[in-house]
Amino acid sequence: MLLPAASPEDLSERYFQETAMEKKNSSYVTVFTLSGLNESSTNKYIYFSFTLLGYLFIICVNLTLIVIIALEKTLHEPMYFFICNLGANALYGTAGFYPKLLFDFLSDTHVISYSGCLLQIFVIYSFSASELTNLTVMAYDRYVAICRPLEYHAVMTPLTTGKLILFSWIFPLCCLCVSILLTFRLPLCGSHIEKLYCDSISIVKLSCVDAIAYIVCRYVIICIFFAHFLFILFSYMKILRVCRASSIAMSKCLQTCLPHLLSVINYFIAIIFDVLYGGHGSNEIPQVLHNLLSVEFLIVPPVFNPVIYGLNFQNVRNKVTRMCSRNKVIHTY
Repeated sequence: MLLPAASPEDLSERYFQETAMEKKNSSYVTVFTLSGLNESSTNKYIYFSFTLLGYLFIICVNLTLIVIIALEKTLHEPMYFFICNLGANALYGTAGFYPKLLFDFLSDTHVISYSGCLLQIFVIYSFSASELTNLTVMAYDRYVAICRPLEYHAVMTPLTTGKLILFSWIFPLCCLCVSILLTFRLPLCGSHIEKLYCDSISIVKLSCVDAIAYIVCRYVIICIFFAHFLFILFSYMKILRVCRASSIAMSKCLQTCLPHLLSVINYFIAIIFDVLYGGHGSNEIPQVLHNLLSVEFLIVPPVFNPVIYGLNFQNVRNKVTRMCSRNKVIHTY
């Protein structure tokens, strides 16, 4: 027996009923489950110990670099202020990840509230975006210092330096606020996130509807920050063109710019993997390897930046040596 065909009015009414039911179900998603640590439960105390030591090391080295630059008047130059800003950004970003991870190691349930997930996404994403913007500002500073040395102090005034530092924080926040608001307006039909932390791509995968507006906004933001990368490449092409005529100039250029280039390369490798895997990854990668690769940008730059900049610049090394010698004398006395 054939059933009568549904009229367009019935189909429309059924669609709106299903959509309303999806939104109604999504209202019950008040917590998210993080499954990234499920395979690490047997060795959780070992992982907790190493993670805690790593987090304490990140706090120590970044605070040391910030204090040295703040106290040493000879380091009150734009380049060192930007390095100090990197350290402050590292402390900000890791504070949104490590405390929650350490708590999860000691907990039997790995959950995060809806508002906590929103806050974690905002902190981690704004940290990574500010990192790139600050690296772009540093590339501009190096370009002016090497390609326009006679104009450097006229261009990079304290006011300009302050504006660039402010720009490195405010611009990423303005870009990301739109994306995050679009993400958390989506009705959700699930609460399971297969990562160590919340991210907007995982939230979009849990959506009951097509997130077209979010996808468009996401690609616009990617294009904006890819323009940052092109600006960095352009700056260093100009710098290398100026320095290639002299071996001494090239040596000084590499000493000053190589740490910055390494920071940029490491940043982009980590971010590109996280973006590509988050959107198109497969389940064939072991969970432990996936965890390490997905948090690489939260582990390596906060450790890598203060160490390599501190060891590379002689003024910073001299200040650290004097501080250690002074503490040794006081302790001996």
